Amino acid sequence: MRVLPALPIAAGAAVFFAPTTMSEPAVRAPVIKYQDNQFGAILAAPKKQALYYWNREKRAGGKIRCTGSCAKLWPPLIVRSRAAMPAHIRGIRGTFGTIRRPDRRLQVTFNRLPVYTYVHEGPEQVLCNNVNGWFVVRLRYQSCPQTL
Repeated sequence: MRVLPALPIAAGAAVFFAPTTMSEPAVRAPVIKYQDNQFGAILAAPKKQALYYWNREKRAGGKIRCTGSCAKLWPPLIVRSRAAMPAHIRGIRGTFGTIRRPDRRLQVTFNRLPVYTYVHEGPEQVLCNNVNGWFVVRLRYQSCPQTL
């Protein structure tokens, strides 16, 4: 029977079982809640660029219809993986997810609707609400239940 040196095994076990002192960086959600002066709480990209949905896609059950020149004017909010988009974000009522676009990229969805920015808007601007079927994603607050 061959006896292995104890030091390398003990050192390896100490590294394997040692508590981590450095935490992994938290995944930063690609959306935030932003308080707009005109529309109230809206969904936005991290740099406070408003997010929109298109009612044509809403009527199509969330199926992607904005491609080509439409997607150049209304860039979809893209993530690299499904794990980059948590289903729920603290402080935002609703469910997030992703949908595979025709070009195979993953687009963020909110309550099953694909979301987009508008190419001619900067941070803290909402220029195209109710324009050609595009609507800013407004967030609703849960009201307190009424007592009878």
